Amino acid sequence: MSKPQPFEANWSEAQVEALLAQVRAYPWPPAPQAPDGWAYGCDSAYLKGLCDHWTGAYDWRAALAELNRFPQFTARVSDEVGDFDIHFVHVVGEAGGKRPLLLTHGWPGSHYEFWQAIETLAFPSRFGGDPADAFDLVIPSLPGFGFSSKPARPIGQRATARLFNTLMTQVLDYDRYLAQGGDWGALVTSWLGHEHGEHVKAIHLNMIGFRPAGGPTSEAETGWIQRQQAMMEVMGAYFRLQASKPQSLAWLGAGNPVGQAAWIAERFHDWGDLRAKSMDEAFPKDRLLTNIMLYVMTGGFTTGAWYYRGLLEEGGVAPLKDGERCETPTAFANFPGEPLYTAPPRSWAERAYNIVRWSEMPRGGHFAAMEEPDLFVDEVRAWAKQAG
Repeated sequence: MSKPQPFEANWSEAQVEALLAQVRAYPWPPAPQAPDGWAYGCDSAYLKGLCDHWTGAYDWRAALAELNRFPQFTARVSDEVGDFDIHFVHVVGEAGGKRPLLLTHGWPGSHYEFWQAIETLAFPSRFGGDPADAFDLVIPSLPGFGFSSKPARPIGQRATARLFNTLMTQVLDYDRYLAQGGDWGALVTSWLGHEHGEHVKAIHLNMIGFRPAGGPTSEAETGWIQRQQAMMEVMGAYFRLQASKPQSLAWLGAGNPVGQAAWIAERFHDWGDLRAKSMDEAFPKDRLLTNIMLYVMTGGFTTGAWYYRGLLEEGGVAPLKDGERCETPTAFANFPGEPLYTAPPRSWAERAYNIVRWSEMPRGGHFAAMEEPDLFVDEVRAWAKQAG
């Protein structure tokens, strides 16, 4: 272990100009004409508009300043899978060290997903809130993502949970803490609750990570599984590729920032709540590009894809044994605009978790904190009060 070292995000002008030159020189392939330009992958018109914004209007210096707005650090954390320099944002809020909350992102998100919620969660009195609701926030970058160091081979979510628990307890000296996550963050948080309950007081998920052992036990569960399987046939090709042959995608993406942006932007389009919002309203181009830069500029596109193979090498999508569940008190928030990973029936979740809170949110999709930061903050505060 090492003590936290202050960290500052930085890209040189030469690095950025080389990137933008690649974007400008991209040899655009033909795109099929269709009523829905997203039906075959990332929409050509949208992607060209995103790249025009990237090269003409995106202020990368302002983006760096925004990424450096909150205190961030790196710390060497060791585990049986290796030694990692874990990058993390650490905001000691009005809680003054007494109410730590670990927030974990997923793919193709980043620690930046939580940016619009950080100040409100850490300093509620600045926004007319109650200081008693404040948290100390720890927001790491997953191993291989963003500014965290890269693994030598795929690493999974169970190992990540061990690393993050060590970060919280041995590096930052938080013996007891709360944890929240969505996407891969939901599975990391599930493992934290399942295997590190002596330190994790309660967990909050906006995606169900664990599956109970055994098959469905009701028509509702059977119907949900059938719908999930049907949606995976339509939207799940990315998962099969990244879980089986992620390096093949890495070869395609290396040196191809437009291709990386298309692969990432498609997920935001497919998983966001666009029922009442346009793509630009849900994910403004500047914010989406900053998230994309955290992959393109760090090499995280490659090792982020490896993270799916790490799931299989740790035991796959159903790691629980018969009768086993996460006994740490668990809350779940269903953001209903999630098109692919829809919420299961509560009965299904209760066989995998000790569910003590189940919230039906009015809107929002897969990237809850990024899409609906105010709703996310209100829900996390209410859960934390309930957790005590």
